[in-house]
Amino acid sequence: MFRKVGWMLVLVLLFIGLSPCQAEEQLSQILGGIKKRYAQLAGLNVPYKREIVTKSMALLGDQMKADVATGRIFFKPPHFLKVQQETPTPEDLITDGNVLWWYIPQKHQAHRIPSSKLGNELRLLADIFQGLRGVEESFVVVLVGEDEKGLTLELTPNPPWPDVQHINLSVNPKDFLIQRVEVYDLMGGVTRFYLGEVTEQKKFKQDFFTFVPPQGVQVIED
Repeated sequence: MFRKVGWMLVLVLLFIGLSPCQAEEQLSQILGGIKKRYAQLAGLNVPYKREIVTKSMALLGDQMKADVATGRIFFKPPHFLKVQQETPTPEDLITDGNVLWWYIPQKHQAHRIPSSKLGNELRLLADIFQGLRGVEESFVVVLVGEDEKGLTLELTPNPPWPDVQHINLSVNPKDFLIQRVEVYDLMGGVTRFYLGEVTEQKKFKQDFFTFVPPQGVQVIED
């Protein structure tokens, strides 16, 4: 309780000198910097580390380790996405904007999911990697923190999403690279993506974002 109040006081002290117009102007500059940094990229790849912390894990603190995975994300505008998980086990998540494939080689399974069922999440990733394109049309965006580590933007879905409370983005104020994406669910859990150095990738192989189930792989329609 005292820790929560303490953080609230810190935020108040950070922004007490800003008028509504100044705060709005600062947010506009940040969003403009992010857009300029990402919108012109023909494609990108970026290493990531993902942590999933449930509410019960958060309550246990250091006694419970988060579910951790690492890998690399590839994106080509406007909606081509491939997430290649490397650890703890190889897995692929691939979409061309119409169908999402989740391939688990260890289990010889491939889940086929219509993108319409995951529209919000996929659209969010596409918007992030295009410089938060149109973000203010789908979210209430607020600058909630600023320190030596970076800026923190809070995105609250508008209208609300069924399972997501809000999303926090940590942004480097020097180059406007997005360093961390945190998705907070309604059950008190959080999924964090720590993003590494972004590399522009201008060309991909023709079938890079296409998945064909290997022989012997069970296809599961979700």
